Amino acid sequence: MIRKLLSACTLLLLCSFAAAQDPALLRPPKGAQVALVVFQDLECPKCRIDSPLEEQAARAHKIPLVLHDFPLPLHKWSFNAAVIARYFDSQSKELGNQFRDYIFQHQPEITADNLQSFAQKFAADHKADLPFVIDPQGKFAAEVNADKALGQKVGIQHTPTIYIVSSRNRGRPVVEVTDSTQLFQMIEAVQAE
Repeated sequence: MIRKLLSACTLLLLCSFAAAQDPALLRPPKGAQVALVVFQDLECPKCRIDSPLEEQAARAHKIPLVLHDFPLPLHKWSFNAAVIARYFDSQSKELGNQFRDYIFQHQPEITADNLQSFAQKFAADHKADLPFVIDPQGKFAAEVNADKALGQKVGIQHTPTIYIVSSRNRGRPVVEVTDSTQLFQMIEAVQAE
């Protein structure tokens, strides 16, 4: 039964991406020639594993790491976690990234029912305010949905999806990293082009 459900979810996810798929929509941030662009789901176990490697690779190669939220429908709490991360981003980008790292660290313990408790503990530990209603106007949810819409236009089919994007190489401006063990070498190859 679970296999059939997972197969149906995968098929629905793949069908939703059958429309326009254009990774060339991705560009490095202003002032950068190369960047690492990652579409992630905070409930995704592979995203949790790859996140420290992505951060390390960006630091080592002195390139920006651009994170996009792409919560998958089968994950019960990932959308709400992304909204909370956006709230912390509004306090400071560093705080938002620390919250994402905290969520990945505690991912196996988190459920839809206790996510708010984890967010409250994070806020208290970082001396940050966490309002009772985090997103009353829906601004942060709209930002998460905008990332998801971009991912759908790009053709994201799984998380994490990792791209190395370059403004230098017109013939190959976007390279998908399908094997995270090759991340460092691929960044170096793109930088050398």
